[in-house]
Amino acid sequence: MAGVSRNPRDFSRNLFRELIRRQYEVIPVNPSTSELDGHVSHRRISDIYIPVKTVLLMTSRKASMDVLRECADIGADLVWLHGIQGEQDVDPDAVRFCRDHGIGVVPGYCPFMFLERAALFHRLHGYVAKLIGKYPHYH
Repeated sequence: MAGVSRNPRDFSRNLFRELIRRQYEVIPVNPSTSELDGHVSHRRISDIYIPVKTVLLMTSRKASMDVLRECADIGADLVWLHGIQGEQDVDPDAVRFCRDHGIGVVPGYCPFMFLERAALFHRLHGYVAKLIGKYPHYH
């Protein structure tokens, strides 16, 4: 998970904690710290000691392209670009980069809306997306 904030109240940090609580294997990446919530944090994805195939980007648009280049270099095959409403929330160049490099991409959705028994707001977000035909798939 690239871009996990050092701020304990930040959205990315809450998502990180929830994924860990649900026993997902999540490795935090933040170039400004070596530890988050008792977990070793890496400065770069390429510093992670196991092969990484999927990356959730919680980074700014500006930082995302550098992370995506690193994803291509390490052979990641799927990235999730965090957003709320879908592809319009992410940099079109980032989506194009993924497609041009054979990386599957989930463009611009919040992972909370896919978690079973998430808070009502998140479940409602996913339900509405399904109703209006905007439920995401990677491509």
